[in-house]
Formats: sequence, structure tokens, C-alpha cells
Amino acid sequence: MLPAKWPAKWPDRRIQDLFGVEHPIVQAPMAGPVFSDMVVAVAEAGGLGSLPCALMDEERIRAELGVIRQRTDRPFNVNFFSHTPPAFDPAREARWREKLRPYYVELGLDPDMDAPASNRTPFDAALCALVEEVRPAVVSFHFGLPEKALLDRVKATGAKIVSSATTVAEAVWLESQGCDAIVAQGAEAGGHRGNFLSDDMATQVGTFSLVPQVVDAVTVPVIAAGGITDARGIAAAFALGAAGVQVGTAYLYTPEARIAPLHREALRGDRVTETALTNVFTGRPARGIVNRIMREAGPLTDDAPAFPLAGGALAPLRAASEKAGSGDFMSLWAGQSARLAREMGAAELTRTLAAEALARLRHQAVTKA
Repeated sequence: MLPAKWPAKWPDRRIQDLFGVEHPIVQAPMAGPVFSDMVVAVAEAGGLGSLPCALMDEERIRAELGVIRQRTDRPFNVNFFSHTPPAFDPAREARWREKLRPYYVELGLDPDMDAPASNRTPFDAALCALVEEVRPAVVSFHFGLPEKALLDRVKATGAKIVSSATTVAEAVWLESQGCDAIVAQGAEAGGHRGNFLSDDMATQVGTFSLVPQVVDAVTVPVIAAGGITDARGIAAAFALGAAGVQVGTAYLYTPEARIAPLHREALRGDRVTETALTNVFTGRPARGIVNRIMREAGPLTDDAPAFPLAGGALAPLRAASEKAGSGDFMSLWAGQSARLAREMGAAELTRTLAAEALARLRHQAVTKA
């Protein structure tokens, strides 16, 4: 808990006022690990819990939202991908399958077996209708924004609109489209990059360079993301002009995170400091702990089918190797500051980060005085 001598005063309250939360801490909407239990825990602790919907069908989304509504009356965020599904490219798929063929043979699988479909649900009219029905306080998007007609319908519900920018140009565009806040996602962040105006990974900017430039370029509040795992990162983000932070990897260490045992083991291991951006798992760059398939087939390769199709041919390899106790073909998402994370419940983590960050900010203010 926060010591009595330190008042609960943040240097910038725009995020709390915008979202109606106690702390300017957003739990990253990590598709796969995050479900209603984590969202509720973070919301009840005073942060903004975020439900990722990209891997859920409409029925599952509705069920998860129902649980959230039953267990908390606090604001929460619902997150969607806004990508355009790609056309199937048989030639590219064939090249990808040929590249993976030796691994199929090694694991005793038929290289020509049918692979499951790999899908991420983009925001569409049906999901928009669900948002209109549930009316969450915040709706966020990854990979830009949906078409204007859908975005206008979301705005009409009264929801605050948020999306991720990986460059200043993306941030300026998002503000021009009516975003109420912008997540400035530095290259250190785990999971998928939110880029949508450029595919050049060589020019992606780190958090400490990106945040102040975005702050200077837009008028809406900026939420810093990427490599923020403890109070030092939060205090630094505020020093750079951010009004809030989005924390992802640290929440993977909570019991609420639904990750495979091998993923949790990797997060606890020495290799957690070795991360890279890779497109081998989905076809879109994302940061994860380096493993065999990343080293040998990537980490970035033109052979991988467009997002999200690359994951289909990898699925049998992951299933077979995971059964044998190997994470060689798993997407072990993690950011660059994972080693700084601590294992505790999601609610405790939210309160601890807030308390420790406030203490550090208070100390800095007193020292300057």
C-alpha cells in the first residue's frame, strides 16, 4: 500500500479523468493470455483492464463481457484488431510449407497434411453491434482503425477511442481520425507491433525516443508502452510527457495469465533476455523469446504468408513439439524488460506498480525542490 506521507497524486491526471480509473495503468490486451478474470482483477485494483477479442468468436466475447459486467462496475477496455484479412496466396503458402517440410519429417508428421486455419477476427459490423449493446467505457484498436462508418458507430456509444502508434506519423493520423488517447508503442514491446503505415521494421523506434516525439506532435493524452515493467519505467514515461502507461509482459507473470507451462517456464529462464521481432508465427512482426524456429526460419522472412495465415502450417509443429516438452515452435511473446517482472496476482501487481511509481515520482519531486 502507498505510505501515508505520499499522497496519491499523479503529475498528469488526463488518463484517469478520461477513462474514469484510479491509476493511469492500462493492462495490455494480450490475445490468448488475457480473459475476464484478469480484466476484473485489474479494474477492481484501479487500473484499466483490457479484454482482447481478436482470438474469440462473438459468442465467447459475449460470455467474457458478461462475466466482467457481473464482477465489476468499474470501467474496462475492449480491444479489437482492425487489419484487412489477406487474400490466400497459394504460391506463398507452398513456399512456406516447403520451408517447414524438414521439421514435419523430423517430428514424424506428414508434410502434406492439412493444416488448420489461422485466423484473427477483425472488427466488423457484427462486433460493432456487440459494442453498441455492451457499451464499454473504452474501445481500443490495434493495426490502425476500422472504417469510418464503424468507428462513428463506436463513438456514438460514448466509448473513448484508443489505438496504437509505432511512429509519429501514425500518432498524428490517429488523432486526426478522432482518437481520444494514443498508445505510443516502442520497439521494446512484446507481442505484435501495432504498425499500420509502414512495414519497415528497421526503422521502428524505441519507447524513450517515441514517447516524447508523439507527446509533442499530438494534443490528446499519450500512453507509453514497451519495456515498462516496473516503477522506474512508469516514472520515466511520465518524465517524457506520457499521461499513462500500458503494461503487458509484467501481467504474463500473474496467475491470471493463461499461458502454456512452457511459455511460463521460458519467462522464468535465462533466455528471457533474448527477444527478437519475428513474423514466423503469424505473418506479422511480433516480439518474443528467441527459439529454434525463429533462429532457423527467420526471425523475419518473406516466405511467411501474410498475417494471420502463417500460423496454420506451424500449428501441427507446435502441437507435436509441445507434447514432447519443447517450446521450439511456440510463440513465446515477451518484451525486452521481462527480467524486471515479479510474480504476483494481477490486482496486487496493479496496486504495487501504482504505489511504487507514486513513491518514486514523489521522491523525485522532493529532490528537485
